Amino acid sequence: MEALLSQLRAAAEPTRLRLLALCARGAFCVTELCAVLGQSQPRLSRHLKLLTEAGLLERLPEGSNVYFQVPAQADLVRVILARLPEEEPVLQSDRRQAARIAAERARAASDVFQREGMDWDELRALDLDAAAIEAALLRALPERVEALLDIGTGTGRLLEVLAPRTRRALGVDASREMLALARARLSERGLAEICTVRQADMYRLPLADRSFDAVTLQMVLHYAEDPAAALAEAARVLRPGGILLLADLAPHDEGAVLSRFAHRWPGFDDAALTGWLGQAGCAMAATQEIPGRLPVRVWRAEKIGADALSHA
Repeated sequence: MEALLSQLRAAAEPTRLRLLALCARGAFCVTELCAVLGQSQPRLSRHLKLLTEAGLLERLPEGSNVYFQVPAQADLVRVILARLPEEEPVLQSDRRQAARIAAERARAASDVFQREGMDWDELRALDLDAAAIEAALLRALPERVEALLDIGTGTGRLLEVLAPRTRRALGVDASREMLALARARLSERGLAEICTVRQADMYRLPLADRSFDAVTLQMVLHYAEDPAAALAEAARVLRPGGILLLADLAPHDEGAVLSRFAHRWPGFDDAALTGWLGQAGCAMAATQEIPGRLPVRVWRAEKIGADALSHA
């Protein structure tokens, strides 16, 4: 009871209610929240500290910034926010300011990519059939999953595609620039309440064991120095009976692709992946071939466990 009272006391203040309403729509850093609410950083930092300590917000460190968002398990926040009128002028103003900041994020991130020459849409750059790959992943995924993790999420495109299949989804990536684009994409599509992103190393995910029903890696493994270790870490956070989906290049001899895009591996064959997945406690369940200029395959594996879930 004391924990509930602590959360109610933390939320019972106008500025903190505004912060909860904003952070339920997506992740924001302190400077962005200051710009939206028109308040000083020391003042907002105190409010954010109270909300975080009460478990109503979570801190997501990312380089020199810290982002704040409503945790997936903070059901009380959603109950409280459901009681706030949508037409409340202060909240409407906050939403307009937040939309402006999201647009600025997208422009800034795009400028970084143009300036540094990063090709952040690899499927298009490789002249691959993105629609066919996404369709194959959708076919391999159960009709409904509670929690989904996308490793190497990039600009968040796969989160957008898979969002209708899940109650909550998390995308992780090592690149802050990619994550800025992903946040902008998810905000523009109205998916920020379902899909969140955070910075993370795919070899050391800051996530609990057995916390996801499905894990996806699209065009990620060929960059891995140690694919077996990356798959083992993905399997660690997967619940028994959960689905691990991989979309990547099959073996090819296009040396120019490796040098131009800094790939570590010239694709993967079924035997190698079956072995690595077996070591990670997963069993290969199905494969799909995607025709195109470069061979692409989608592999579906299931986490082995006595309490395996039933999947479509």
